[in-house]
Amino acid sequence: MRKHSVKSAAIVVGVLLVAACSTNKTEGGSTAGGSCDTSKGTLTVGVIAPQSGGLSALGLGIKNSAQLAVDEANEKCTVKGYKLAVDTQDDEANPAKGAQAATKLASDTSVVGVIGTLNSSVAQTVQPILFEKKIVQVSPANTNPSLTRGENFATAPARAFANYFRVCTTDDLQGPFAADYLVNDAGKKKIAIITDGKTYGEGLATEFAARVKAKGGEIVAQEKVGEKDTDFAGVISTIKAANPEALYYGGEYPQGGPLSKQLKDAQLNIPLMGGDGIFDGKFIELGGKDGDLATSVGAPTESLPSAKTFVDAYSAKKYSDAYGAYGAFSYDAANAIIASLATTLGDGGEWSEDKRDALIEAVGKYSASGATGDVAFDEFGDSTNKVLTVYQVTAGAWKDAKTGEFAG
Repeated sequence: MRKHSVKSAAIVVGVLLVAACSTNKTEGGSTAGGSCDTSKGTLTVGVIAPQSGGLSALGLGIKNSAQLAVDEANEKCTVKGYKLAVDTQDDEANPAKGAQAATKLASDTSVVGVIGTLNSSVAQTVQPILFEKKIVQVSPANTNPSLTRGENFATAPARAFANYFRVCTTDDLQGPFAADYLVNDAGKKKIAIITDGKTYGEGLATEFAARVKAKGGEIVAQEKVGEKDTDFAGVISTIKAANPEALYYGGEYPQGGPLSKQLKDAQLNIPLMGGDGIFDGKFIELGGKDGDLATSVGAPTESLPSAKTFVDAYSAKKYSDAYGAYGAFSYDAANAIIASLATTLGDGGEWSEDKRDALIEAVGKYSASGATGDVAFDEFGDSTNKVLTVYQVTAGAWKDAKTGEFAG
């Protein structure tokens, strides 16, 4: 299994070990005290993430990890009287598809919360739909800061959707963290930028560029490509004329990998750097070369003894897909919803749509040690854990180069 990014701390276990389960006839898993009482029915945890298309490697890990958390909760009788189920909707990394997925889940009164989305552009269409129905949403992967703090997040932050939370840190930290590494650690002062025009890539590149300039570096060229482009000869020719020492790509691995290969083929032997959108083994498979760099949220799995429990449990399930860059984040997002649901309902409460406000409030107050570290949310719904890591492709594999928090 590939090594991926998670934050340090102990795994969530204690929050899920709720009082001993009833011994009534049930559909749930067994425990030391008998079988779980699920006589009140089934409640649904929704997942919105790409299950097909170019970014499915990330989305499938999100789905499987949410399923793992739900399975564990059912085995431990976490939500008294209920069985939990997962309903995964494929957004294909497409905002319109995401809106359809959100509308479908929002029409189901058994849905207690939604894990997703992967893409910030998809989140923009999903947020208002779930907000209208007061359905709590916890993203394992969205990094655009405007999703929690509004368009003026840097100067006048304002929370638009009280139901929206995320367990990963944001691009206004990730972009500068990358810039500091490329300018200070790698010694690259003349940098070109290419973006794919999407919300994620544009936002990340904007934050990166501002920090490069603040550190005394220079953006020597800036170009855009389409998210479905495969031939990058034109933009490569343009940036080559600017003689950059490195290229920063604001986008994802389906284009990032081939772009890196075509840079090399054009005799432009410079590192390509990107954000968590390229941090996947698929980037290397598609042409990513030794020396390329990526930032990702969290610390590397192999450095975290606390993450081993999640990794071992995921492996034991024998999923056909790796947990990916966001699997552990999805697991923690699911546990935040599940534990908060248990708190909201208590020992004898029954679910109804009028409990959704209370569930949102409970998630906002949630605090636990998770697979990705300390899981808690600030007043905007952002993660309070700000750890980031720079990775470098070395001998055909991602290797961690630097882990820490953006110094500011």
